[in-house]
Amino acid sequence: MNRYAKPAALDEALALLAEGNWRPLAGGTDIYPALGNRPLREDMLDLNGLAELEGISETATHVVIGARTTWTQIARHELPPALGALQAAAREVGSIQIQNRATIAGNLCNASPAADGVPALLVLDAEVELRRQGAVRHLPLRDFILGNRRTALQPGELLTAIRLPKPSLAGASAFEKLGARRYLVISIAMAAARLAVRDGIVTDTAIAIGACSAVATRLGGLEAMLIGQPANGALAEVVAQAPLAELSPIDDVRGSAQYRRAAAREIVTRALAAAAGATNERAAA
Repeated sequence: MNRYAKPAALDEALALLAEGNWRPLAGGTDIYPALGNRPLREDMLDLNGLAELEGISETATHVVIGARTTWTQIARHELPPALGALQAAAREVGSIQIQNRATIAGNLCNASPAADGVPALLVLDAEVELRRQGAVRHLPLRDFILGNRRTALQPGELLTAIRLPKPSLAGASAFEKLGARRYLVISIAMAAARLAVRDGIVTDTAIAIGACSAVATRLGGLEAMLIGQPANGALAEVVAQAPLAELSPIDDVRGSAQYRRAAAREIVTRALAAAAGATNERAAA
């Protein structure tokens, strides 16, 4: 017989995870659609009683997003301009109803190559907080998602927070998504770009692409090419010349590999232009 538990405290949840093979449940927006008409056959650990895993806070060194924080909460929270891409991605996740239920940790643990939140977090050098009974570790997001539906989560562990280091919150960021329609669609490709500008020159940048490889990835080569460039139309010229060697898109029902590679270059250009515009507006204010 399947078991169901709804702990009221994190320590209780971790104790249950230590003694059995429970499946954590928060928003349920990935779990229930995947079931279709099949009944649940796993022991479910309902996390919706854990208020301590919800909300956005700040420490001396990090902005911390609780694992149960929904996309609606992220979109509506007052956040630095560097998190503009994350808030834009939050408004692109499914429908309004999905955004009200789906959690940021669920998006990461589901580990879809087309997860909208991942590129926006990668450009912020995000790390995940993983807890188990009596222990906690922090792991860069780039090392947490290992492949399609695969993560570095170990038995007995629970993703409890996403941590954004403050040194990576310089400048402004933007998000661009390409799908077959405007809303309620799985991404063909998506891009997040963060730019810091001083005296009209790019001093720091981070760019990530999703749905164009098994795992969303940073474009380190392009980032290096952009440093020292004027934050204007010259950015598009740099993108046009960049090899984008980090990408390894596939052919599927949503688009060919060739189309994805061309689309990636275009949406990166748009994201950079939007980030540069937001940065320049702040400098002029």
